[in-house]
This record gives sequence, C-alpha cells and structure tokens, in this order.
Amino acid sequence: MKYLLKRYVRMDKLWLILKREYINKVRNRTFVIMTFVSPLIFIGVILLIGWLTSVNNSDLKKVAILDETGENFTALFEDTSDYDYQNLESVTLENALKISTDNSNYGLIHITSDANSEVKAIIYSDDSPSVSFINSIEDRLSKKATEDKLVSEGVDLNMLENSRIDANVALQTYSGVVSSKASSWVKIALGGASGYLLMMFIIIYGNMVMRSVIEEKTNRIIEIIVSSVKPIYLMLGKIIGTSLAGVTQFVIWIILGLILIVVGSAVFGVEAFQNPASQDMVNQAQNTDQIQMIVNDIMQLPLATMISCFLIYFIGGYFLYAAIYTAIGAAVDSETDTQQFMLPVILPLMLSIYVGFFSVIDNPNGTIAVIFSYIPLTSPIVMLMRIPFGEITWWQLAISISILYVSIVLVAYLAAKIYRIGILMYGKKTTWKDLYKWLKY
Repeated sequence: MKYLLKRYVRMDKLWLILKREYINKVRNRTFVIMTFVSPLIFIGVILLIGWLTSVNNSDLKKVAILDETGENFTALFEDTSDYDYQNLESVTLENALKISTDNSNYGLIHITSDANSEVKAIIYSDDSPSVSFINSIEDRLSKKATEDKLVSEGVDLNMLENSRIDANVALQTYSGVVSSKASSWVKIALGGASGYLLMMFIIIYGNMVMRSVIEEKTNRIIEIIVSSVKPIYLMLGKIIGTSLAGVTQFVIWIILGLILIVVGSAVFGVEAFQNPASQDMVNQAQNTDQIQMIVNDIMQLPLATMISCFLIYFIGGYFLYAAIYTAIGAAVDSETDTQQFMLPVILPLMLSIYVGFFSVIDNPNGTIAVIFSYIPLTSPIVMLMRIPFGEITWWQLAISISILYVSIVLVAYLAAKIYRIGILMYGKKTTWKDLYKWLKY
C-alpha cells in the first residue's frame, strides 16, 4: 500500500510538471504568435515562389539563329510562349553577333557542319543558358541530322514512323495485384513526407525543450523545483509537456496551412506546387481509369502498418532525441555553449534523410537501408521511408522497435544522470570530459 501511495505521489508530481510545461508553452506570447504567423509566412513564401516562377516563365526570350549548313535547321525552331526565334540570313557571324548584342537577345545559335556532315552548334550569350534550353537545342539538331542521314541512305521516314510501335509496360505483383507507374511516386512521397516531418519535429521541439531547460537554469527557478521533485520526473514532465504543446501547434499549422493554400491559390491564381514529377503524375492521370489505378495503388499500401508504425516511430524518435536535447540544455549555461554538442545530434538526422532518399528509394531491402533501420538514432526516419514499399517483415519491425525503445530507456537514464548534476552547475563551461564524469556519479 505504501509503495502504491508513493507511486501515486510521483505520478501526481509528474502530471503537475507536465501540465505546467504545456500551459506555459501554449500561453507564451511568442508561441501563440508563431503558431498563427508561421503558416502565413510559409504559405506566403510558397505563393511567392509560384508567382515568381510564373513571371519568370512568362518572360519572352529572343534567340537569333544563324544556319550555315544549308539544311534548313531553322525550321526546327518555332516560336513559343518562352522563346521568340529570329532567323538571320545572308549575314556573317560577326554581324550576327552584333545584331544579337544590339537587340539584347537571350542568345545566338550558330549552326555549322564539317566535311563529314557532322552538325555542330555554338550558343553565344552573355549569361549561361539554362540546361533545359541547351538540351532542347541538342535534341532538335540531333533528330534533324539523324533524319537527313537516313534520307540520304534511302530510308523512307514515313514508313519508319508508321512502323513505330509503342510498348506499354504494366506493373503486377506475383500474387496478381495490378498497380500503376505512379505507385512508386506515391510511395516515395508518403515515405519522404513521414521521415521529413519527424526530422523537423525533432529539431524544432527538441530545441524548444533545450531552451526551456537553459532558461529555468539561468533564472535559478530549477533550484526551487528540484527541491520538491526528482530530476528524472522533472525531465520527463518537461519532455512530454513540450511534445504535447508541439503536437497542438502542428495540428493548428496543418489546418491553417490547408486553408491558406486553397484561399491563396484561388485569390492569386498561383499554382503553389509546380513539381515536374507531380505534374507528370497529374498529366498521366487525366482519364478515370488512371485515376482509379492511382487510388487503388494507395489502397494497396500497408496503410494500417504505416499509420501504427508512424505513431510508434514518431513518439520513439522524438523521445530519444528530446532526452539528448534535455541533457545538453542542463549541461550548458547559454544557448551559445550548445554548439559544441549539437553535431552528434544533427548528424544522424541528416544521415537518415540521405540514406532514405539515396538508398531506400532505389533498394528498400538493401544492406544499407536495413542496417540503418536498426540503428536507433536513424531507424525512426529510415524505417518510416521503407514501410510504404511494403517489403519489410514483421521480425525486422520487431527488432527495430525493440532496439529503439530499449535505447530510449538507456538514453533517458544517462540523460537523467547528466540532468541532475548539470542543472545545478553554473559559471563553468562544460566539456565532454565533464559529461563523462557526471555519468559515473
């Protein structure tokens, strides 16, 4: 009975600390302002980028063409909404350069051929032309030169074109489930969004926990609080309270962000997201069958596993890093002193994103992806990016989650040892050697 009473008192104190941290955060003026201003800034930047992109694309660029091959390459270039092509005839290269300079042309395309009928082109311009512009010029010249060579060798281009057969590659699993080509993009988008969201949550609210500890330590408030509650409960209450405040802020951001995107796009007529990959998906899904296929791809994903694992890894990943952030906050006297300890925290997060986008996407069950799915500092992000591909066995998940949560207990224990000593240390810059000594006390 006495044991249960002590447990109740401890949990009651933990609840009071948690409640205090949550209320202090959500009532903080800066927190409230940033909760409602951040979506405005974020959406404003997106709309500004969309507007600048549309303005930039609407600028008509004048391009002069000097064709000295006699093969009528100029017919390849037709005016578009972006480029206005001007054909220069019966002029020398020197005069063509002068004309382009006087007219402030975007560039001059000089087309020539050698003794072997190999087509060559030089683009003259003050600024480096865009890669897409250069590629389009190369593609047009290469296609025209190839067709001319085929004609000279007696090939009928019309017959060749009529003989062309387009192959349509369909996707289907061994069990007979049909999917679309867009399924990979769907998996990449969901996995990448999950991993990136967790990383941002860790960085934003991990730093918030750390700053809160530093503030209370600097103001000497911690000395009063620690006299009535154990440091471990104070640390846990601070982590949980701050995380709940962060979840509240995130939910508000998502709701306001969706509203602002819809309103901003309708009012300003700006396409907020002009991603070429996503645009290709939209173009491929113009008919009902393709749209239905994409919907089927989403429904065939392991949605239950994705949602449950997202919660498990989101909570586990945040608590693991939040304990480290709390220990760092207790070990220093100012935010400036935290820089020496931040690299071991940021590096695994960056490595997780790198592995996720460069290894998981190409080979979800590759050696690198599997190994980093077990390392606790990287597993939350890497595993969340692997799960949409649906190639993870239950025992891999069990091992990864077990290692993660055992690591949380271990890291929280070590962080508590640093926390209980560091929060009462003032006036001395903490070193790695000091942290090692505190862990042995």
